[in-house]
Amino acid sequence: MESGPSSGRHLITIITHEDPIGRGPTNYIIQADLSNPQDGWREQLWTHQLTEDTFEVACLPFFTYGICYRDVVTIDSNHLVIAVVRKSGHRTLRAALVREHANRDQVHELLHGKTVDMGLPHEWLQGTYLAVDLPPGTDPAPLIETLKPLAQADALYWEIDS
Repeated sequence: MESGPSSGRHLITIITHEDPIGRGPTNYIIQADLSNPQDGWREQLWTHQLTEDTFEVACLPFFTYGICYRDVVTIDSNHLVIAVVRKSGHRTLRAALVREHANRDQVHELLHGKTVDMGLPHEWLQGTYLAVDLPPGTDPAPLIETLKPLAQADALYWEIDS
């Protein structure tokens, strides 16, 4: 959804999830505002509707801080997240690969293989952004040990959100 200068409104850029880990037959899409109103960046979040205005997150947010898989959120009349009402205990490990890095494709394959080997649900955005679900009790140390030297080589940036 975009609106242009002729309408007197700012452009809205929406980051979407191509293959959310919790995709199901009854998903409901809401959005999280990623910026102040002038910038217009939002992230689409796949959810399962619990009540009229509460939803359980069914994807791994790439850019929305403070919301993780299976957290319960409320929305306003514009379907924008207004609050987290229950944390699930899941954490999200995010990695952003440096597009210009000479070994970006190899880094992608390495991280993809590591998350699969560890049995961790994950999502990719444009082959450059990785979000990994860390369910309660998951030890991310093996994945972090893979990430550290790649970050030191300026091949990626990473973080863990809860």
